Amino acid sequence: MPAGFVKLVVTSPPYNLGKPYESRLDLDEYLAQQRQVIAECVRVLNDRGSICWQVGNYVDNGEIIPLDIVLYPIFASFGLHLRNRIVWHFGHGLHASKRFSGRYEVVLWFTKTNEYVFNLDAVRIPQKYPQKRYFKGPKKGELSSNPLGKNPSDVWEIPNVKANHIEKTVHPCQFPVELIERLVLAMTGEHDWVLDPFMGVGTTAIAALMHNRRAIGAEIMAEYVQIAHERIYQADQGTLRIRPMTRSVYDPETPTVNVPPQVVRLGSPLLQPQLFENSSSYSTQEEAE
Repeated sequence: MPAGFVKLVVTSPPYNLGKPYESRLDLDEYLAQQRQVIAECVRVLNDRGSICWQVGNYVDNGEIIPLDIVLYPIFASFGLHLRNRIVWHFGHGLHASKRFSGRYEVVLWFTKTNEYVFNLDAVRIPQKYPQKRYFKGPKKGELSSNPLGKNPSDVWEIPNVKANHIEKTVHPCQFPVELIERLVLAMTGEHDWVLDPFMGVGTTAIAALMHNRRAIGAEIMAEYVQIAHERIYQADQGTLRIRPMTRSVYDPETPTVNVPPQVVRLGSPLLQPQLFENSSSYSTQEEAE
């Protein structure tokens, strides 16, 4: 892949927990492996591009090690700039008995330079008090909030993909599309390339393609590649259903307020008709040298 090729790298790497798609490693070995992948991501990243690395905790004998903390020095060593540590909060997960149950993970957002793409207006959310007005001064009586909505902040409440989620597949740690949509819309423009080096079941590709971006990625699990193929085909045919960005988290006090699933239909003809290729051997620049 050429240097400076992609505008956004967004992914959720294995957490070194021994899931079906990974072998549990010594933490130092895991970090060395991550460094190799991150190095290639930095190489192919455009100077105005961003890297979003979504991680949780590595758990060793009941002790948690926040992966964002141990991964940060690797990103910093490549000269990247941390813009946000986004907290992704969700309401469901494993129930702990010897510590508080974990209900959040982290997205580390880095940029390659100080000149980067950030489209805030594309991801604004409704104001809490849209009719609030200035009560004094030269703007007295005028609306005090941005009519396009407010900054979504660095704490995002988005349901994770569990058994009853409309997007659920066999993948045990699946991205919700709306999480990636927000990153794609904020950090890229139309026709830009979005890379996911741990593609899984294709959520990043779907979020990119449905907003007229181009997607590229890698995945070692043949089953996940097949599911990604099926999901993208469904999106092309207009039969893929996802949870819409405009749906708020369920409120038991207003159970009748609901937004139905969104049906995805990709543009025709596809911006990027060739989405899959046969696997082939690959070596990093370091290995080639």
